[in-house]
Amino acid sequence: MLEFPNAKINIGLNIIRKRPDGFHDLESLFYPIGMCDILEFIPASTPPDHSVFSFENTGIVLTDPVEKNLCVKAYRLVKRKYPLPSLQIHLHKVIPPGAGLGGGSSNGAFMIRMLSAAFDLGMTPHEMEEMAGTLGSDCPFFIRNQPAFATGRGNNLAPAEPILSGYHVVVVHPGIHINTSEAYTKATPEESGKRLFESIKLPIHEWEQTIRNDFEEHIVNDYPEIGKLKEALYRSGALYSSLSGSGSAVYGIFEKAVPLKGIPSEYFIWQGTL
Repeated sequence: MLEFPNAKINIGLNIIRKRPDGFHDLESLFYPIGMCDILEFIPASTPPDHSVFSFENTGIVLTDPVEKNLCVKAYRLVKRKYPLPSLQIHLHKVIPPGAGLGGGSSNGAFMIRMLSAAFDLGMTPHEMEEMAGTLGSDCPFFIRNQPAFATGRGNNLAPAEPILSGYHVVVVHPGIHINTSEAYTKATPEESGKRLFESIKLPIHEWEQTIRNDFEEHIVNDYPEIGKLKEALYRSGALYSSLSGSGSAVYGIFEKAVPLKGIPSEYFIWQGTL
């Protein structure tokens, strides 16, 4: 089976409070975009055994041990509940890790979806979301993979309108890896009633004054080039630009495709119309 796990961007990200379990409550709009990895698996030519499988990674090379990969974790998780054959798994990585684009979360969620479909497991979306939630906070979003307002630690999801339909999005990654846990240690939770979900209803060109990502200030302080990228996207005509998630990718929302100004050619750039 072959699938294309996609990335997402965050429209706003308010960190509300630190929870007793060590996570943080937040609010954000998760929005899927067309930047994709490639994930494929076939049955392995070995007897069924939960410890026997192969995993191959091409494209962007991942440095974490195989057992930490969310595709592998998802396979192990599903196999604890349902009989599965041994698999040969191949992940071609395009979405930059540590970019705030949810690439790893998408891989894990898509693996659950693919296993359910390929082996007729009959899992409901709710069951898959519950399972994905044990892999990571962003993983449940990619089960339904539709715009959603996220609260709690990012796993409480409510459907949102596809407000960016027809807009052109540019994502730039400067090659900086941001550790999400470290990013949270520097961010300051604020229960201020910023009303992100009301601000989303404003025209996009007004978002710059009302919608923010709480990670952005300290990350730009640590990595000024990220702030320069945001300025370059505005100079290129973006209606709105922001850090995505805990970074380091920056995106711009445009009415249509335009020439980009001031963005180094060696940076990873993806663009597409939603």
